[in-house]
Amino acid sequence: MRPFGRQRLTPDHDPVEISEKKGIRYLHLGGPAIQSAMRIKDPYALELEYTRAMLAFLLYNEAPGKIALIGLGGASVAKFIHRNLPDSHLTALEINPSVVSAARSFFLLPEDDDRLSVIVGDGAQYVREQSAALDVLLVDGYDAQRIVEALASEDFYAACLDALAPGGVAVFNLWGSDRFFDIYFDRVARAFDNHTLILPAEKKGNIQLFAFKPPLPDLRFASLNERARRLEARLGLEMPVFVERMKQYNTTDAGGFRP
Repeated sequence: MRPFGRQRLTPDHDPVEISEKKGIRYLHLGGPAIQSAMRIKDPYALELEYTRAMLAFLLYNEAPGKIALIGLGGASVAKFIHRNLPDSHLTALEINPSVVSAARSFFLLPEDDDRLSVIVGDGAQYVREQSAALDVLLVDGYDAQRIVEALASEDFYAACLDALAPGGVAVFNLWGSDRFFDIYFDRVARAFDNHTLILPAEKKGNIQLFAFKPPLPDLRFASLNERARRLEARLGLEMPVFVERMKQYNTTDAGGFRP
């Protein structure tokens, strides 16, 4: 890694480093691990597959009104939502002010407007302050080593359920090789009464864990095919591929999803 930018605004957070290679700009936190990536010639596309997989919540709600994102990173998901979901309002929480600064300086994160609010603050606390308010909750909070513990506790996952409006969906970006993966998965499953499904990345270890608040969406994967094709045509996301992968890794019954 050859960083050309480095920021540490406070001693309490990992330093932010920016690097470029073969036309792709990367964000790192305190080490070489890639936190975000942006193709410079196509800055509003979702370069990393796991970020595209997070958007699979659109299979269950194509036009959510209120979305919250915990963990901004290089703002790939925030930019995509702001650009492509005009009927949605996104609130992005990021505890590290250097990350917000880097997202705006190096990754084209727009300034706040009537559809985007970026807050430097505690995402876990923000979730606890919501009450049946969110249609979609996206959780992608990592430090230099692993998922932030405050975003992986039993109490936090219970708060996520409470923060969702009826019929809402939460998406948790987990790392399959994390030795705590089974613990995190079990905590989410218990908080959401097993109304969960997984969508693993094809090549790397990211696993998107979707959790649903009743009333549940149509649980038949066959019902998603037409919507997946429509979303692929509109947004350029490989939704039919994601549906097929969901079929491979999950089953359904009358009570919900079962990985």
